[in-house]
Amino acid sequence: MSRLLHTLEKIASLLTKYIGLIIICFSVLAFFWRDGFAWTTNYTSVFLGVAMFGMGLTLTASDFREVVRQPRDVIIGILSQFLIMPIVAYLLCLVMHLPPEIAVGVILVGCCPGGTASNVMTFLARGDLPLSVTITSCTTLLAPVVTPFLIWVFAKQWVDISPVAMFVSIVEIVLLPIALGVVVHTVLGKKVEGFAAAMPLISVVAIALIVAAVVAATANKLLAVGPLVFLVVVLHNGFGYLFGYWTAKLLGLNLAKRKCLAIEVGMQNSGLGVALATTHFAAMPMAAVPSAVFSFWHNVSGPVSYTHLRAHE
Repeated sequence: MSRLLHTLEKIASLLTKYIGLIIICFSVLAFFWRDGFAWTTNYTSVFLGVAMFGMGLTLTASDFREVVRQPRDVIIGILSQFLIMPIVAYLLCLVMHLPPEIAVGVILVGCCPGGTASNVMTFLARGDLPLSVTITSCTTLLAPVVTPFLIWVFAKQWVDISPVAMFVSIVEIVLLPIALGVVVHTVLGKKVEGFAAAMPLISVVAIALIVAAVVAATANKLLAVGPLVFLVVVLHNGFGYLFGYWTAKLLGLNLAKRKCLAIEVGMQNSGLGVALATTHFAAMPMAAVPSAVFSFWHNVSGPVSYTHLRAHE
């Protein structure tokens, strides 16, 4: 059994390292074989729920210990996550005069909590990993309330928003799967270690299928707006890294915490953005594209960012 767990962990590590390439492969397949991926468009929420269940399966009380040990740093991280990315998204939409569908999509991904990939990148950058895990966990648990409110604040000029409906959706596809994972882990303990080791593999496939679903559904329009969306996503992600780092520096956080905050702010739970777009803005199919592109791009820029941040040591 220990050998199997070790093998699963090695495969999971390898797939996580190359998730950007995996997403590209799935996207290309979905673009040229749309019928083969058409079924995925109805299951984006399920795929995200599976990934969130995996997160819950690995959560322990120690993941929140930094709230007690260094509450100021955790609060800085949470506020940075939920202020920097939505404001940058809104300003990019105005400055670049984005079409309503794209603008709503950019704001959607900007208002999402941090992505779990940020924990891996923080570790590789030799940042403050416990702080990263705590901030990701806290922003994810706060998302049902904070994310719908922020979307309503920043996107209401382009589209009608129902914060209550979004709250229910996020509870269903994020909070409940995480809670179920925590319960299963608490009740079964070591009996689920093998399954928990396999969850990163399942999560990588789930995220790739989420992106493929968007590509398959919007392939006809992607060639026309793809370069614009890619540009705004690159800028959004880059400004997230930059402002996250400088916020931490201005507030006197040490180098390890600056690295953590830069990566934590810049990397989003873009799968949630796709799920919300497909669920609540079905009449605006392109609204899911920025989140899908973000899923690919932040897994490419993440390794670049941690390499750059390690050079600061």
